[in-house]
Amino acid sequence: MTATAVLRAEWIKITTLRGTVWSLACVLVATAGFGILANASLSDAEPEGFDPLFSVLVGVGPGQIAAIVFGTLAVSSEYQSGLIRATLAAVPRRGLLYGAKLAHVGGLTLAVGLVTTLVSFLAGGAALGDRAPGLGDDGSLRGIVGGAVYLALMALLAAGLAAVLRSGVAVLGILIPFVLAVSMVFGGGSAGVADFLPDRAGQQVMYADPPTDLPPLAGLAVTALWAGAAVLAGWWTLRRRDA
Repeated sequence: MTATAVLRAEWIKITTLRGTVWSLACVLVATAGFGILANASLSDAEPEGFDPLFSVLVGVGPGQIAAIVFGTLAVSSEYQSGLIRATLAAVPRRGLLYGAKLAHVGGLTLAVGLVTTLVSFLAGGAALGDRAPGLGDDGSLRGIVGGAVYLALMALLAAGLAAVLRSGVAVLGILIPFVLAVSMVFGGGSAGVADFLPDRAGQQVMYADPPTDLPPLAGLAVTALWAGAAVLAGWWTLRRRDA
């Protein structure tokens, strides 16, 4: 099959799976919804370390769970159903197949993420009121675009791990507790190893004044390295193992 045909086939798979479609929709709903609720309930007294940009984009934290689910299902669903055998018979070039899957995972998450972070910025800002940052403020555009890139990287991280473990349950059982608990536990200090965890590092791009010594774009680069390592591990696994 040609690259165009493989891309088209993978597009049909991803967009017709109920789980992947719903998880993408949940990226928007969870991010914007949590951001509105969090900012609407914020008292007039600003908490210590208050960052208005991160406040309006705070919903990206819960939204990343849906992005992780999307990336996981986009790869693991074929292993769970056994369809991967037919897929590899039709597309013996495993690198091409894997690249097509990742292109759709990253591209779709980025597209939905851009809409999500913009909606979250505007809706969260409306809920926050006078303290909300404007689109023209320093760091606002970086936060909106960077937040979308961060969501895409987390989806790719999940997709790479799914190719390694071949089990959606295993991937979600590792990543979701990791981003919900591990970073929080190790992130008690202002600096250290926690700053280089994929979620904590990448989220620095959504701060006007990052709370760690890691610059915003450098933090996003750290997350990209994590995602790249997972993607490469998935590629190696797909090439070396049988279906």
